Amino acid sequence: MRKTFTLLLALASLGLLGQSIDREQLVGRHNPLLSTPDSLASFSVGNGRFAMTVDFTGLQTFPDYYVHGVPLGTLSEWGWRAYPNTENYKIEETLAPVWAQGREVPYARQWKEGRKAEAANFLRENPQRVHLGQLAWFFQDKNGDELKMKDLRMVRQKLDLWTGELHSLFLADGDSVSVITFCDQKSDRVYVKVKSPLLHSRQVHVQLKFPYPTRTWADMGNFYMQDSDDQLSLNEEESGFVVRRVFGDLEYATRFTSEGTVVSQKKTEKGYWITPQSVGDEWAFSCEFREGKSGEIVPSFSEARREAQSSWQQFWESGGIIDFGHVKDMRAEELERRMVLSMYLTKVNCGGKTPPQETGLTYNSWYGKPHMEMVWWHDVHWGLWNRPEILEDQLDWYLRNWKGAKAIAKRQGFDGVRWQKMTDPWGGETASSVGSYLIWQQPHIIYLAELLYRLKPESETLKTYGKLIEKSADFMASYVYFDKELGRGILGPGLIPAQERYDPEKTFNPAYELAYWRWGLETAQQWRTRLGKKRSEVYDSVLYTLSPLPQQYGLYLSAESIAGKQYDEEYRTDHPSVLGTFGMLPKTAGLDTRTMSDTFEWVWKAWHWEDTWGWDFPMTAMTATRLHMPEVAVDALLMPIKTNTYLKNGHNFQDQRLTLYLPGNGGFLAALALMAAGYDDFEGKNPGFPEDWDVRWEGLKKMP
Repeated sequence: MRKTFTLLLALASLGLLGQSIDREQLVGRHNPLLSTPDSLASFSVGNGRFAMTVDFTGLQTFPDYYVHGVPLGTLSEWGWRAYPNTENYKIEETLAPVWAQGREVPYARQWKEGRKAEAANFLRENPQRVHLGQLAWFFQDKNGDELKMKDLRMVRQKLDLWTGELHSLFLADGDSVSVITFCDQKSDRVYVKVKSPLLHSRQVHVQLKFPYPTRTWADMGNFYMQDSDDQLSLNEEESGFVVRRVFGDLEYATRFTSEGTVVSQKKTEKGYWITPQSVGDEWAFSCEFREGKSGEIVPSFSEARREAQSSWQQFWESGGIIDFGHVKDMRAEELERRMVLSMYLTKVNCGGKTPPQETGLTYNSWYGKPHMEMVWWHDVHWGLWNRPEILEDQLDWYLRNWKGAKAIAKRQGFDGVRWQKMTDPWGGETASSVGSYLIWQQPHIIYLAELLYRLKPESETLKTYGKLIEKSADFMASYVYFDKELGRGILGPGLIPAQERYDPEKTFNPAYELAYWRWGLETAQQWRTRLGKKRSEVYDSVLYTLSPLPQQYGLYLSAESIAGKQYDEEYRTDHPSVLGTFGMLPKTAGLDTRTMSDTFEWVWKAWHWEDTWGWDFPMTAMTATRLHMPEVAVDALLMPIKTNTYLKNGHNFQDQRLTLYLPGNGGFLAALALMAAGYDDFEGKNPGFPEDWDVRWEGLKKMP
């Protein structure tokens, strides 16, 4: 009887007792619906490695309308192109010394003019992710004239999240057009079925176009260059054709396959014009993008649809879920909407073997490159929502690219590996006046590997990631400089904290990074013990002498180097990363929760929240949760600030420059997991939600 009672208590603490969650019904109540064209409400279909974003027609018919909204991209994790380095630019040309750790340390930075600036800019711009193609409708009226966007009426569009299908309906030239669009979950192939009387009269065509990279910070996928080095060649097949694109150092194939009939096609300035021959009032086709040859048989629309639906159903029925449907507070519905759409968007954009860029597979920002400090926000939720298979794929980048990180550490005179900030699938290094000085990306591999080990506590997990953790910790230990005058180890100068408002030549001991260093080194020691090794004496020495968290006037400082300036305007903008010290991280040695509570109260009231980013709100909610302030945690997640806006399609809007921001979605999911399942030393359930909220969940894991 006692054992049964104990089991019931355990199940209750996990949110699993007597609470059967109808996941399909939960997900379905948040299917986005669209009744008019909206440049911020385009929808993506994808599989985590490839995605296509389409407009209200189910294809990419009106890309120019969406340029200032959520653009219509077709991106993959493999489709990269570098311009020829004819000037032989090297990272060494961008180096500048900073006096740090008692010596000069070289950093790759940006320059204003001259060859150094050219080298830095070239390395930032190359390689760049490529828009693989644009698949668009071309409708004609009965007289053969092109139908414009204003001519398409009675728009009705629904994204069926449970199946990953987009259903689009509208009128063209007075007749209905119905379109189903979905992405294969095993290949980079999009399937489309259109039903319309216009097919009889040959008023429906498809355009397959190939945009050219802009070589600018953002690439919206609608730029074309006539005199380019882009070479296209077409080979016909029995049921379609293959276009081979030779594009500098990138070569790939686009395979267009028609269902049950041959299509005619003609070359245009931007690509190809495709017209179905005789298909009745329905026409199904697929379009696949891939490196190498594409010779296998393409499954039919119906076969692929069944497989895709099964794959999406498996996704939704596995991992964690939270049900807010029994909560009377109206705020809960919006939390659930953001949760479901964030789950969909991160699945579509962030599931490959390379960390995503901040705009995922939707459009290019920062030249399409991933930022490794954002890995925490992109990937922690995979561990907390019990999806080890995706987390493992994401960690593959570290396994491939540790040699490049080792080269950076060696050049700067440190041990181990120093992980890149702005990079690419091959671990390339980028010159930056901010990114090169960041350090908070360094312990991420330790944090993520620890999450994976909790999901898969096996010797193989230890064996796979043990070396990476050791080499990462070796750098962390050697980076700490023992200041004889202060009598303690310090971080910096030569760094910029997560709050990117600091001079790297003057900044030292940021609070969040100090706590993360302490947690990371201590966790690395635990991994050594698990692997049958002794604790590292070097790590222990650093842990013993590492500076305590800086504080003044009863509050924790964002960094020790701004003592006396904590209240200055310039230090109350951007990320309030001091909260990450006890929010993203558990309580580390020396942290006083009363001081952190007072710090939180000051930040909550005094921070310029209008000058923050999407992940700052979930970070704040995490800290509020650990400080036992559930009402504030909910308020933080729903703070009415522009950068905390979640659009109809679920994207976290920042501004006109950055219309979507996936670290916000990932951070939101991570915060929800903490608020529901809690953390290591918490006993109970739902620490981040008010007591009268009947929040039900299953499959979540505790945060460290």
